[in-house]
Amino acid sequence: MAEHEAATEEARAHYMYRQSIVFEEFDRKGSVTGWYREARDVIFSPTGERTEQIVEPPRNTLRSLRLTEQDFRDIREVHSLLLTPDQLWNYDTRIRGDEKADGIECKMLEVRPRQILTGQRLFEGLLWVDPRDYSVVKLEGQPVPQVRTTRHENLFPHFTTLRGRVGEYWFPIHTFADDTLYFRTGPQRVRLTIRYSNYKRFGAESEIKAVP
Repeated sequence: MAEHEAATEEARAHYMYRQSIVFEEFDRKGSVTGWYREARDVIFSPTGERTEQIVEPPRNTLRSLRLTEQDFRDIREVHSLLLTPDQLWNYDTRIRGDEKADGIECKMLEVRPRQILTGQRLFEGLLWVDPRDYSVVKLEGQPVPQVRTTRHENLFPHFTTLRGRVGEYWFPIHTFADDTLYFRTGPQRVRLTIRYSNYKRFGAESEIKAVP
């Protein structure tokens, strides 16, 4: 599976796509009190270098929460996790059984960090793996560690990332979370939506759309 994830990572590195982010906070009555939004295209420069272009500049009306460096690292690294061989040594894994995802009979793989070193952001949860070609089609879990000190709390919601077939590989297409974070000051409901769209291979003339 890790070898196939490495091939998926290599293939995705040749694609342009759009990443749209919406993070919302709620009051105790269930009304949205603030949000953060942005959208950017992952593209290639005329010289073929991978770069990003802002499509919707960040807009922030959050009142109760502040997005941190760890939150943005999770968006870049954890929510769209590709468990490649160079990442695998961080984790203990075991098969948890069979379950369908996207109509595919998958093996469920439990993934837990062996240890978490200072500054690391890792994943703890489940992967749904198609045993026919070892593609990961879904992941569900939580970024770790949760941060709780005497002076500081930084908590992270449980999330699900769905992948869709793009060409012969499965790329992230949708991450969502709707969770309540239990701070010392009280519970805070949050909702996160990340969409990865408009996948197009660099140099190709036509767009390749993800199939959910």
